[in-house]
Amino acid sequence: MSGADRERPAGFGYEPAITARFPDVVGGVIHARGLANGPSPRSLVEAFQAEQARAIDRYASAPLSGSPSLAAWRRVFSGFGVDPTAYRAAAEALLRRLIKQGSIPSINTLVDLGNLVSIRYALPVAVFDQRALTGATTVRFAAGDESFIDLGSGERQTPRPGEVIFVDETGLVCARRWCWRQSAESASGPGTTEIIVTVEGYHDGVRDTIAAALADLEALIRTHAHPAAMTSAILDSQTSAFRGLDGLGPGGGPR
Repeated sequence: MSGADRERPAGFGYEPAITARFPDVVGGVIHARGLANGPSPRSLVEAFQAEQARAIDRYASAPLSGSPSLAAWRRVFSGFGVDPTAYRAAAEALLRRLIKQGSIPSINTLVDLGNLVSIRYALPVAVFDQRALTGATTVRFAAGDESFIDLGSGERQTPRPGEVIFVDETGLVCARRWCWRQSAESASGPGTTEIIVTVEGYHDGVRDTIAAALADLEALIRTHAHPAAMTSAILDSQTSAFRGLDGLGPGGGPR
């Protein structure tokens, strides 16, 4: 990393306007560097497949509409003016795809471990490659002049003013509609070596769920992506910023 890059280190946080409107949000955040990403090893593929089978069994008798975590995200989407049935939160979209198709294919190590944890906890998990991003990523309301390239279509878009976005220090958007869809630039690939990972929730008792999901993510990253360095934190309306490996985390030091 160059000296210029270190002046704008990776990090993650919520703007005060976000935590004021959504005071119960809790986010788990990981910053990892020196990773190896590629095709998932057999052990991860098998664990991912087993988790998919458990999720299918779980929701065979308990519809997605009854999930407290997914219902909470629907309320959040409605809270910033988005129809949650037209734009599904990432965890709900992933689980709906799994139930409809019967399986989710393996993509790569980082995507698979994120998807595994997402379906296990019914929470949105995002893995952001840091190569195209500058400085810290902030969750804030869009001004309407930011840039986003859709991961699915490759189309360049401008978020609607007031929409919740994840955005870097140059205005590059890496997620739209909070946890609806990630950008093409931030998606992990074979060359990914540094990531910010988020797992977020809004339901009652969410802090314990986030702590468990964060621990699972860290263990999976350590086992399958072999980071040279990794740190994490849990954020909320009181502790809303994470400075990552290049700064001090909550409590005065990296966790």
